[in-house]
Amino acid sequence: MTRVLNVTPMIAVADIDAACDFLRDCLGFEVGFRMEGYAWCHRGDGAIRLLNADPNADMDDPARQHIIYIDVDDVDAFYDEHRAALDALPSGHFRAPFDRPYNQREFHAIHGPFLFMVGQDIRDKT
Repeated sequence: MTRVLNVTPMIAVADIDAACDFLRDCLGFEVGFRMEGYAWCHRGDGAIRLLNADPNADMDDPARQHIIYIDVDDVDAFYDEHRAALDALPSGHFRAPFDRPYNQREFHAIHGPFLFMVGQDIRDKT
């Protein structure tokens, strides 16, 4: 059977430049490719593709809201790397790392209709 190498979300955004800035500053992604109406951003083996949303799209419509989960090996270090940019987000647009009952430690950041959840498995592996 052919192996899947990666799954990359493609998300429509109202402002690709602002979305690239958010991904770079708050989550440490690099913009690997950019052209009119499209961007490919990556960090390590993870990537997100951005597309221009239809100019008539209501980006506040709850149906457009998405959650993107990013698994990392050290959520606290990841958070600390981007703390200054996260602190600069509007009030209520990020939540510092906290433990979840499903054995993940996470922090959350919001950009437009997107909730980015960055998490780490905290199960005892001994």
